[in-house]
Amino acid sequence: MACPFCEVNEQRHPILEKRDHVYIMPSNPRLVYGHLLIIPIRHIERPTDLRTDEQYELFDTVIELQEKILTLKPGMGCDVRQHSRPFLPESNVKVDHIHWHLLPRELDDELYLRTQIFERDVFRMLSSEEMQQEAQRLRQLFMF
Repeated sequence: MACPFCEVNEQRHPILEKRDHVYIMPSNPRLVYGHLLIIPIRHIERPTDLRTDEQYELFDTVIELQEKILTLKPGMGCDVRQHSRPFLPESNVKVDHIHWHLLPRELDDELYLRTQIFERDVFRMLSSEEMQQEAQRLRQLFMF
């Protein structure tokens, strides 16, 4: 299967802006109005494969666009996401070409009301003892 981010069908996915190392397009499918994708031009599947110049431009672009979203109107928020899920097959919502999502957010927006309102039940508060155990496991796992 050809990579949809390497061979962009601009009828379906118009490029809003192309820079030296990344391009910006609306997400299709989208989660919320204004959902943007920031995509490296070079085919990359993992963040560790980004060259330094690509990293700088990508994160500068994410920060720049997030700031623009946050200033659209008072109280506006913005989720920045990047997923790495090699255990899932490619589909119209999962592409093996690294990219970042910027999702403009508002209080009680559709995404929150349809899905994220239920996340409260998924999160579990840890006791101080559990938190110390978790921190120790993470230190060992990541060698901090």
